[in-house]
Amino acid sequence: MHPLARPLIFVVAAFVAAGANAAQMQQPVAHYQDLLDFHGTPRTAADRSFNIFFDMGAWQGYSLPRAGDRGAGFSGPFVHSLGTGQWTGTRFAALALRDEGGKSDIALKEVASHAVPGALERTFSASDLSVRQALFFADSWHALVRVELSAGKTRDIELAIEGRAMPLPGSHLASDGDAVVQGFADSPSTLVTQLHADGLVADHAVVSGNSYRIALDKPLHLEAGQSVTLYVVQTLRYDARAEPPAIDYAHAWDANRTRWAGYLKSVAASHLSGLPNDVAQRVAAKAVVTLIGNWRAARGDVHHDGVIPSYSNPDFNGLWAWDSWKHAAALAWFAPDLAREQIRAMFDYQGADGMVPDCVFIHRADDNWRDSKPPLATWAVMQVYRATGDRAFLAEMYDKLVRYHRWWFADRDHDRNGLAEFGSTDGTRIAAAWESGMDNAVRFDGAKMLKNGEHAWSLDQESVDLNAYLYREATELAQIAGVLGKTQDQQQWQAQGDAMKRAIQSRMYDAKLGWFFDAKLGEPALVRVYGSEGWTPLWAGVATAAQAAAVEKTMMDPRKFATTMPFPTLAADDPRFSPIKGYWRGPVWMDQSLFGVEALRRYGYRTEADAMARRLVLDAKGLAAGQATFRENYDPLTGDGYQSQNFSWSAASYLLLLGHGDNIRQ
Repeated sequence: MHPLARPLIFVVAAFVAAGANAAQMQQPVAHYQDLLDFHGTPRTAADRSFNIFFDMGAWQGYSLPRAGDRGAGFSGPFVHSLGTGQWTGTRFAALALRDEGGKSDIALKEVASHAVPGALERTFSASDLSVRQALFFADSWHALVRVELSAGKTRDIELAIEGRAMPLPGSHLASDGDAVVQGFADSPSTLVTQLHADGLVADHAVVSGNSYRIALDKPLHLEAGQSVTLYVVQTLRYDARAEPPAIDYAHAWDANRTRWAGYLKSVAASHLSGLPNDVAQRVAAKAVVTLIGNWRAARGDVHHDGVIPSYSNPDFNGLWAWDSWKHAAALAWFAPDLAREQIRAMFDYQGADGMVPDCVFIHRADDNWRDSKPPLATWAVMQVYRATGDRAFLAEMYDKLVRYHRWWFADRDHDRNGLAEFGSTDGTRIAAAWESGMDNAVRFDGAKMLKNGEHAWSLDQESVDLNAYLYREATELAQIAGVLGKTQDQQQWQAQGDAMKRAIQSRMYDAKLGWFFDAKLGEPALVRVYGSEGWTPLWAGVATAAQAAAVEKTMMDPRKFATTMPFPTLAADDPRFSPIKGYWRGPVWMDQSLFGVEALRRYGYRTEADAMARRLVLDAKGLAAGQATFRENYDPLTGDGYQSQNFSWSAASYLLLLGHGDNIRQ
């Protein structure tokens, strides 16, 4: 027996019908069937042309076979921890059934193949036989396929599972007793496939080229009208030092359904004035599926679980700071444990000086310390607290948040006037642009670098969004200090926030144009580019009522920001506006649009905010009514999605837009 093998468990129909609770759990999950299209069969190891199902933080994923492929089993696995991710198999858990002593396999006819939140499900039929396969994850290590066979008459069936590996350079497929083990070039990872059934023993595995087969050692006995359940399990072992946990086969499926029913319970609260609740709930459910699908467990040099930006993009298989804060803010309201882990994963790498790096990976050599990202960590921590009341988490994070906040003024305030600039540790302008999160924004076109000290450089302009974020951090640090009983700290943070508010209002607002802009260092000039950063002071609560009224007027101008899909990152009448290929020079990014909606709500423009929010839901092509994924950004004129698919912070932003989150507080 392979060392990963566990006691074999055989489950009969009584398990399937283990009380009314199972049926009740299924109902909300099944209601959101096929939110996304998970059909596809990889043509190459790097094929990312279709959606992949992940759950529980697993680093391996699967899909339903492409339409028209009626063979049993699933596509996969896709192993995300190999390089930037690659398919290591093309078929998993295919079934070969034959009546005892029969000369040919039983022909299975596909009845249905669907994706439900937390599982891929397939149903087949044959003469007096029905077969159901459900692929789900028991934990971050083990993918299970629950195979349920029901017979209309008593019969004995010879059963085997079959699979195919993707031909990869240096990959090797071998049998090890009753298991199939796949190894990979230049990697300590292994993929182990086994068949589990109580009372029966899986015969030795047979490998032929890139194909394998594992059969039961004797026929499976089926009584008429009775169901029998067995499992195919695939275990991704990151390295030999990591011992996967045992699987509780008897309760794994019910645990999966209970967990997903819990996630989706939060979806019932989704609401947007003027939008049908079923539309709001469908978009919210799709967002939950997307965020959980991008969840990756702690492995290698990443010490806590987190949500990656998008498995669909090979560049995005790590954790980014700015993304992490937004993911955590949404996760707080339906998966708070994961939200905490997401925040911890980034602060695990906080520098001695307080800096939090741009991004971290399972191989720390890939981490980026050239820059940080906009300071929304305290906002994310406060979302967790408001969702959970977890005072201990505030206490855990407080000193870390304080150090990060102070780092900005130590390393990114060139003239020491209490207003900070984006910058970099290596003096490069490109890293400073990355630090802003808005890599190629027009407002930085003329910016130059200034040295503050060793490994500390600033752009020569104070960015209004950065300082609005820092203002909100100061006020929320004051709130945290109050909760923790740190009265003196609370007063100091509030005083800092008050000073920043006055400075932003007077230094960064153009009364004639009615907009907030970045400010040049050492001169009174403003960087007069109409961008999404202009409403960040409203989101943070910095603006006066009169300033907010002027900003609202410009935000609601259809020539500038009230476009078909509203709130592009650059005004639509700017000659540099490029909505398709502009990246941060015109497309809609959902985090900025969310902040725009919340900015309007904060200052009392609720009717306008709701109208713009409805457009964001209804005018994103295929999002509300179809199977379109959340995209990295959108065309503000057409609603077409661009760049990465299955983009986590877009999903997080839609959840918050639809009422998942803290109410705006003055």
